[in-house]
Amino acid sequence: MAFNLFGRIKPLDAILATAEKKALTRTLGPIQLTLLGVGAVIGTGIFVLTSEAAQKAGPGMMWSFVIAGLVCAVAALCYSELASMVPVSGSAYTYTYAVMGELLAWMVGWALILEYAVAASAVSVGWSGYFVGLLANAGIELPRALTIGSYAPGGLINLPALIIALLVTFLLMIGTSESAKVNAVLVAIKVTALTIFIVLTLPMMQGQNFDPFLPNGWFGESRGFGAVGAAASIFFAYVGFDAVSTAAEETKNPQRNVPIGLIGSLAICTVFYLLVAAGAIGTVGAQPIVDAAGSTLAPGSTEFAAQCQALLSAGREPLVCSHEALAFVLRTIGHPVFGNMIGIAAFLALPSVILIMLFGQTRIFFVMARDGLLPEKLASIHPKWKTPHIVTAITGVAVSVFAAFLPVGQLADISNSGTLFAFLMVALAVLILRRTDPGRHRPFRTPLVWIVAPLAIAGCLGLFYNLPFEAKMVLPIWGGIGLLLYFAYGYRKSHVGRGHIEVHERDIDAPQQPVPPISDR
Repeated sequence: MAFNLFGRIKPLDAILATAEKKALTRTLGPIQLTLLGVGAVIGTGIFVLTSEAAQKAGPGMMWSFVIAGLVCAVAALCYSELASMVPVSGSAYTYTYAVMGELLAWMVGWALILEYAVAASAVSVGWSGYFVGLLANAGIELPRALTIGSYAPGGLINLPALIIALLVTFLLMIGTSESAKVNAVLVAIKVTALTIFIVLTLPMMQGQNFDPFLPNGWFGESRGFGAVGAAASIFFAYVGFDAVSTAAEETKNPQRNVPIGLIGSLAICTVFYLLVAAGAIGTVGAQPIVDAAGSTLAPGSTEFAAQCQALLSAGREPLVCSHEALAFVLRTIGHPVFGNMIGIAAFLALPSVILIMLFGQTRIFFVMARDGLLPEKLASIHPKWKTPHIVTAITGVAVSVFAAFLPVGQLADISNSGTLFAFLMVALAVLILRRTDPGRHRPFRTPLVWIVAPLAIAGCLGLFYNLPFEAKMVLPIWGGIGLLLYFAYGYRKSHVGRGHIEVHERDIDAPQQPVPPISDR
């Protein structure tokens, strides 16, 4: 009997009965799972957020990668238990519905919008930075007013970010998706680009660039700064391990191989990130820029953008100001060709990440609409394209508007707030199910669950607390809007509330061509 907080659950047995009709062959071993995780995790965060982390923590951002990786590791172990028990689409939303009831499931699904849609906006802005940098190095200077949001001096709208978000939305609406081969090539491009970066930068490191190592300390002078504050932001660079945990149903000996894949991929990515961070810091330095009073400026703020513009005009652009951090480092140390190669790698790979994020968002919306919590019109399928075109278009327009006007770091922080809430609920659900349904079959069991799950909860709360104030406030405000919508519509129209507890095939897979896992940050 699942814990029933608000009187409505989607029965776990009904979900599992439908899932069993789509039983998958167990073919994945530990090496395949680890490579899947590495490909899913390495992405936008390291390409784009390195400069943001440097402004918050300086060289101490190396500790930020370790902290964020550890929180992800314990959250991943909890995620895997539920993913192996409930191997269906809907992610944390479905797990919560089956364990803690409809109201909390709605809140998780609503928070996942912040994870997927806002993350898609962040990736769009990151892509724009590399695109504009490539053009500039080819001698084509786009007007500043059209390449950066109004938060920066001379900025008006980030037109490349808006265009790429709308273009990807259109491709998703007409049913275009990546093949596994194309995705594998893009993963190889990203990993190769980072390997080249490490090989070129590590021999040129200078010890003095690491001093002071923690200019803002562990927590900074205000929330969101220091090594821990940077960890709350850099968390964005790790999310993607759900590609491993949701593959539990296809894994040989999941009890042994899932934790190997999870911890192995997170460990490899952490080492990669530390080497990339060390190369960037050691070659060009990563000290934060401060105001006249000596206080560290918040990345993405108007004051920070103005200071960066002033330094650029004086011929001095520090790493923390770059919109294409890794390419900037290689060009600065005398490798412009390889810098452009890094830019091209990001240019090619990041649009696929936007597609995956948007696909993930539309899948969550689709499942919620099929449950009656959102208007079922949103789940309408286009007669020709066979995709949920209405919800895809609405999501894409919202993503493009955010991308056009907000800085990448702020978008990443907002996305992290929704992700951390969802992960916290997953860890809580694991503990509840261990108490209320201890006899149910678990293909994967979280080891030391009464230590690991509380650590995951504490880690998620700790990182959320250390997000910037504005990012933290978005979650309760967004949650309040969600509650109003739920009681105005979802509570009355819910299929479970009206006694319709069957689970449709379409609840398991949204009617679109298969795409790679919902991750790849």
